[in-house]
Amino acid sequence: MKILVFGATGDVGGAIIKEANQRGHKVTGCARNIKHLIGSGIQFEALDVLQEQQNLERLMGENNVAVSALRPVSGQEHKLVGLTQTVLKAARIAGRPIFITGGAGVLKIGNGTDHTVLSAPGFLPDAVRPIAEACAAQDKLLDDFSDVDWTCLRPAAMLVHKSRTGRYALGRDELIKQEDGQSQISYADFAVTMLDLIELQPSPRQRLTSGW
Repeated sequence: MKILVFGATGDVGGAIIKEANQRGHKVTGCARNIKHLIGSGIQFEALDVLQEQQNLERLMGENNVAVSALRPVSGQEHKLVGLTQTVLKAARIAGRPIFITGGAGVLKIGNGTDHTVLSAPGFLPDAVRPIAEACAAQDKLLDDFSDVDWTCLRPAAMLVHKSRTGRYALGRDELIKQEDGQSQISYADFAVTMLDLIELQPSPRQRLTSGW
């Protein structure tokens, strides 16, 4: 399968590219700056999603499926909705399925309450609130694309740099937690989830979450 990955230089995008490559897929990674990635053995394309619509649509059409792991830099979190909207429009034009990396902010925390990660008092550190709010707006945006085959995968409350285990639990609207109450998953196992979904080709327009 030919897989196009946006956000190739990020932690999530890099993990997805690595997992897809190990499974034998043909992977193309996209990022604005790819100079330090040349020679890695994987095809990379320099692309500014918001400025190069024609190249974006061309690349989408040349691949079987796209993955958006786009995340703006700190201080520009508000750009996430525009970035996601652009790749969704390109997926619509190309007629390709797209898998979106969402955020945990919209997930319910459980424990007998309807609070989400974003709304629960004291649950979310102030430092990550801007990207969590941007991800919530991104999640809402998906409803405007009922004619696109999108799947949104939200991580557990914490993405951590730990080893790949190949194990995870899949859910929908509530944080997945371990026995000790922690909600986390490694970047590597989040990528395992994403690739499993791509290969299984689930019914489109689902919002899912993955955690240990």
